[in-house]
Amino acid sequence: MKLIATALIAAGLLTAAPAMANMDLAKKSNCMSCHTVDKKLVGPAYKDVAAKYAGKADAVKMLSEKVKKGGKGAWGEIPMPPNAAVKDADIETLVKWILAGAK
Repeated sequence: MKLIATALIAAGLLTAAPAMANMDLAKKSNCMSCHTVDKKLVGPAYKDVAAKYAGKADAVKMLSEKVKKGGKGAWGEIPMPPNAAVKDADIETLVKWILAGAK
């Protein structure tokens, strides 16, 4: 029984680790300067981004491109600055995390 409990705890830690790693990546990439998970800051809340693009097959590609190149108009007049210094793989990881609810 103790072995099962230990395995369940370990599995929980393994599933929580990627989410924490993605929050750390968002902080490291300066995303959290303009965004939060649950409320609008300068840019939209990640939960609102996830809701807006839910079910759209091209969302990861489109949003990754917007993060990389920047953009304006999707969420109002404040532009999304380009993030050319962030690695493409990191951008895709962040976008997938956001679309999954940033949990």
